[in-house]
Amino acid sequence: MNIHEAARANMIENQLRPNKVTDERVIGAFARLRRELFVPEPMRGVAYVDEDLPLGGGRYLMQPMVAARLLQTAAVDAKDTALVVGAGVGYEAALLSLLARSVVALEDNAELARFGRAALVEHGIASVTYVEAPLAAGHRQKAPYNVILFGGGVAETPEEIGSQLGEGGRMVAVVRAPAGGLGRASVIVRTGGVLAHRVIFDAATPLLPGFVPKPAFVF
Repeated sequence: MNIHEAARANMIENQLRPNKVTDERVIGAFARLRRELFVPEPMRGVAYVDEDLPLGGGRYLMQPMVAARLLQTAAVDAKDTALVVGAGVGYEAALLSLLARSVVALEDNAELARFGRAALVEHGIASVTYVEAPLAAGHRQKAPYNVILFGGGVAETPEEIGSQLGEGGRMVAVVRAPAGGLGRASVIVRTGGVLAHRVIFDAATPLLPGFVPKPAFVF
């Protein structure tokens, strides 16, 4: 077992399992992916640490435990189609590809998208399609989606993206209050055309650029 394999096993046993991650399909996906290939080479030694990893430009690779619990809550089925908003270096999209039928990785940063595509090729993953476009509009061409995952914190989930969730679909995100402070990992489910929101756990996931709180109006 090399150093990265040992770190991956440690991530599963000391970060995921003790934090209510019990879905063996989700754990299996984390076990299969070489997370070190999704970060710049100088950061590979810390690829498996229990925190959000800075990628530059205000972007982060989500803390493993938070990503795992969001995916577990999304209850991804092998027939599902999924959208990752703010896919970044593609790690969460790659995880989803091991759980779902197909994944759209939406990203507006060309450098992160290039990095992500290379990591997907290294893993032989062909069911993820990178789309380089503004994040807030989602990707209506492939809608409706069974699962939508945000690859970072958001002040709110945009109506345009919510409208791309299919009936019975699950949208998972860390929603951070406009006043700042701790975010709340949440699941939004579409039932009978209505979106119902439920908080799962607290999380400090950094906000995605472009999804920051709108400035309050001051008289």
